[in-house]
Amino acid sequence: MRTPTVLTVVAGLVAATAAAGLMPRPPELGRRQTGDADLAATARAAAGDPEGLRGLAVAVVDGGRVRVAGLGDRAPGGPAVEPGTPFEIGSIAKPLTGMLLAHQAVAGVVRPDDRLTAVLPDVTGPAGEVTLAELASHRSGLPRLPLDSPGAMLSTWWATSTAGNAYAGNDVDRIVADARGAEPDDDRGAVSYSNFGAALLGQALAARAGVGYPELVGRDVLRPLGMAATVVATEPGHLPGDRAEGATASGRSADPWLGAGYAPAGVGVWSTAEDLVRLVAAMLAGTAPGADAATPRFDAGDDSRIGYGWFTSRHHDREIVWHNGGTGGFRAYVGYDRAADRGVVVLGNTTRDVDPIGLRLLDVRGAAASESTGLDGWIGAALALTLTFLGGLSLWSTARRGKDRVTVLSDAVWAVVSLGLAHRFGDWSVVPGWLWPLGTALAGVAVVPAVRRWRALPVVAGAPAWRRWTGAALSAAFAGLAVVVILT
Repeated sequence: MRTPTVLTVVAGLVAATAAAGLMPRPPELGRRQTGDADLAATARAAAGDPEGLRGLAVAVVDGGRVRVAGLGDRAPGGPAVEPGTPFEIGSIAKPLTGMLLAHQAVAGVVRPDDRLTAVLPDVTGPAGEVTLAELASHRSGLPRLPLDSPGAMLSTWWATSTAGNAYAGNDVDRIVADARGAEPDDDRGAVSYSNFGAALLGQALAARAGVGYPELVGRDVLRPLGMAATVVATEPGHLPGDRAEGATASGRSADPWLGAGYAPAGVGVWSTAEDLVRLVAAMLAGTAPGADAATPRFDAGDDSRIGYGWFTSRHHDREIVWHNGGTGGFRAYVGYDRAADRGVVVLGNTTRDVDPIGLRLLDVRGAAASESTGLDGWIGAALALTLTFLGGLSLWSTARRGKDRVTVLSDAVWAVVSLGLAHRFGDWSVVPGWLWPLGTALAGVAVVPAVRRWRALPVVAGAPAWRRWTGAALSAAFAGLAVVVILT
């Protein structure tokens, strides 16, 4: 074997071996468990493949008997999940907001057919004409989020891509201002999911009551149900101290979501399996404040109907009343079968969906143990594959052509940076993690011809020197920015 070939093979093996210790590894549901051992075992079986999960808190109420359990870990190397561990519950807050509407309607404070502007006078224009019932049932025609500018869309995309706080800066004044410029689309009257609409509903009910949304939902729903561990956090100091840490399904740590304006839609809302099973039990018994919110009123498609926040879906011969929730690092599911007198709560601290686990715990036939990859997952997979191999391929091509030292050095830097970006932003719950060491091996292999030809290359070649140096400086600046992104 020729010496250059031997060096190439050795360089690839050394790079791959070194990278193996840093190989991306999705979280995996830990073996620790707390609470009811039988329920923990049943939930673990319902979860199926443990990859993409880290911890679960589950609760079941069956014929009035409540059982709770925790599985796995709150955070990497952290304490075990317990039934009383707080999780972000996201959109499960929407049924709570719908229950506020039903409760206030019974009390005569508002009517479901009241226009938004009559309850929240600061909202003027077309959005003010939608009714409270339309907001509660996602039939307002308002957008999911009011992303009316490229800056807003870019900011939301960046927060989502980096598992950051997608609702930062969205206080009550901000969503009211957004509502003044919003207009229902032509699908008004049909169910089209809207976080914006749910947020406006909750803020309108709070304004009519003369208190903030956290105070209102606490007074009218949470405290009557004994849900003392459920928290509506509007600033970092309100977050539960013993909470689980959220992460993406590929293991990237996620920031808590905070944005007071969107609290009624589920931003900043934390709860426990022990607390949420109280809600489910009261809904089964029909004793919860505003329980009429679960009455199915409008067609939601796919064998589903919706009331005020609560969905009712048919699974063969079963009707399940439910809602789920998802934030940057958590997934949640609550559901109950009134005919079977059975309800469940499932909370997870990664972005792998837990709906299938909840349905299996409800004994719904045909409920899958895992779910298909969504659009975000495929985008993350594409990023993982592209960035893992792009830098090495580019360096190999440049080293073989041997243009000049500036180009080789720039491509070498980007080979390393691309691997870091792939590690940080790729969805390694979809793409096998062992591909990353292969990409590192490719970069290592490309270093051999680059080093061999280095002394024979001019510093710069081709374009005028000032242009080449300017390009190199810009490349270095962008590489430095990318490194900052990787490390934050």
